[in-house]
Amino acid sequence: MPEYQLYCFAQSGNAYRAALMLNLIGADWKPVYVDFFKGGETRTPKYRSEVNEMGEVPVLCHGDRKLTQSGVILTYLSDLTGKFKPNTEDERLEALRWIIFDNQKLNGFLGPYRFLKNFARPAGDPAVMAFLKARIDGNLAILDKRLAGRSFVLGERPTIADLSLCAYLYYPADEFGFDISGTHKNIGAWLERIKALPGWKHPYELMPGYPPQLA
Repeated sequence: MPEYQLYCFAQSGNAYRAALMLNLIGADWKPVYVDFFKGGETRTPKYRSEVNEMGEVPVLCHGDRKLTQSGVILTYLSDLTGKFKPNTEDERLEALRWIIFDNQKLNGFLGPYRFLKNFARPAGDPAVMAFLKARIDGNLAILDKRLAGRSFVLGERPTIADLSLCAYLYYPADEFGFDISGTHKNIGAWLERIKALPGWKHPYELMPGYPPQLA
């Protein structure tokens, strides 16, 4: 049996953070497919009692440990392997700052926007979509400015902050209705640098469930 098992599905940017980290560090791992759409697996009592009480992916199983929340998983794997780990206490706090910004502000808005546009039935209300889009634009501009003059979020080497922030940004532009890399040149160049790392794979290659089976 592989050393790590990751509960995930292809459309989840949150799960992609963990899957990408596992692949980039060369871990012995396998995905465990979660039928989020048609089966509603994360909403079942069985899933919430046996896998994750929060009803979410990703869930990382490693020996007797069962870890949830992508920021926790990234931190755990970097501490365990020393890879993509912030080097100093100042870097650790700075990485945490960007991971929180990402979860609350960047992918925290981008994920729901994409879900409402592509997968929700009915689709998102136009006023809600406009509200989310305005915040997405502002937060992408913050990240783009941060990446001006540096290769990665903390400097010249990638850390878990980068692997968190890129979570939804590799999904196809037509799933958003706008081209993030084309509009934000620093983000586009940064995504190419991450893509060049050995072990990088697109979320639809790395995790099962594409195309989705919608209910």
